[in-house]
Amino acid sequence: MRKRTLLLAATLTTGLLTAATPATAAPSGLSGDFNGDGYRDVAIGAMSADVGSVQSAGAVVVLYGSSSGVSAARKTVITQNSSGVPGTAEEGDRFGYSLAAGDLDRDGYSDLVVGAQYEDIGDRDGVGTATVIWGGTSGLSGGKGLPQPSDLSEWGGFSSGVATGDFDGDGATDVTVTGQSHTRLYRGPFSRTTGPAGHTSLSAFGSTYEVFAGDLNGDGDAERVYPFLVTGDEGGEISYHGWTGTKYARTYLPDADGEEGTIADVNGDGYGDLVLGDYQDPRAEKPGGHKGGQITVWYGGPTGPDPAQTPTVIHQDTAGVPGAGEHGDLFGSAIGAGDVNGDGYADIAVGAWAEDVGTVEDAGSVTILFGSASGLSGKGSKSYTQDTAGVPGTSETMDAFGMTVRLVDLDKNGKAELVSGAGYENGHGAVTVLRGTASGLTTNGSTFLSARDVSLKGGADFAWAIAQ
Repeated sequence: MRKRTLLLAATLTTGLLTAATPATAAPSGLSGDFNGDGYRDVAIGAMSADVGSVQSAGAVVVLYGSSSGVSAARKTVITQNSSGVPGTAEEGDRFGYSLAAGDLDRDGYSDLVVGAQYEDIGDRDGVGTATVIWGGTSGLSGGKGLPQPSDLSEWGGFSSGVATGDFDGDGATDVTVTGQSHTRLYRGPFSRTTGPAGHTSLSAFGSTYEVFAGDLNGDGDAERVYPFLVTGDEGGEISYHGWTGTKYARTYLPDADGEEGTIADVNGDGYGDLVLGDYQDPRAEKPGGHKGGQITVWYGGPTGPDPAQTPTVIHQDTAGVPGAGEHGDLFGSAIGAGDVNGDGYADIAVGAWAEDVGTVEDAGSVTILFGSASGLSGKGSKSYTQDTAGVPGTSETMDAFGMTVRLVDLDKNGKAELVSGAGYENGHGAVTVLRGTASGLTTNGSTFLSARDVSLKGGADFAWAIAQ
């Protein structure tokens, strides 16, 4: 689920608020490490940021990792008015609507792909664009716009979804960008002057907004998943697209549903598993699913997930999972993967941003489900809200805690932190970071940053997107 509105102070339109400490050694090569210092960083979208006097132009806030995690003191704010970034901040561009990280130019520093969902192109309103922001010793700066399909219609929303990965097994990171009627594939390696090595429009994969990617069959190539709703399958049509060595092949999972997802190895067998969030309540037009939402796990293998397998299904009425499935919880509307406790199995964070906390409506929650040799289950799972002891803040109506989630090791201790967006917090959005330990997440030393804490003004929609 995507979200909306922000404001940058007029004096900060260059985008650089606090520079990251320069790396002193060779860059780490880690995906998501934008300054190459060996600590992963996190990029957070604020698609409705005002840039100077321009309303809802959009911004991206980058929080740089360190041995003590992240803080407002180590950040960069990037807009289309930042030095070297293509374009100009214009009203309603939604720069920061979608985000994806990866080392595109093979220099060892992770780069960031940023979607501006409704960027105007010439006299065509709301077409949308995608821009690569380059990593370096001081973090993200400068950029290069990606070539765009020439036949997009107005309000096409190009760059509604972006994902990175080596899609053709040549060792270079590629990019895929989605829009209302187009899916675009950009082949790496990328050049800072000329852009991608090549690009192709994949109209057969069109009519979709979302995309995520990962290796489902262990061959080193990344498969791509473009979930979208179609008439007759309102739970979401799911297929994945992989490289055969000579071409891309499409495999349907006719019994799978969901609109959000991730790929991660939850059972440690060396194959990525497809985790789908099906957050819609069952109804006449959509008979499948569970009240309040559910997730399903389709386990990978040498040929990818077998369409005939029986997936693991987990919801808030599954044994061991806190809470209960209630109408409109939106359990599964955000999905993140990472190893929270350092046991070698990917764990899954599930956002339910419309979860009621006591009598407080739509306050939101995040549930952590743990991976194991037998796969994902509700055993030992934990749920967190802003009323959980040690979590900063208080559950309030429409905070939407869990609107976005990411699990990423920000302090290099081998355990992933939870970064959770509360997209409506105080009307402008906020993120909460809980640290990973051998026993799971701890609320000790947790961090809370609102849009105001990172120098953003206006409605913000801070944390409606977090780079995966």
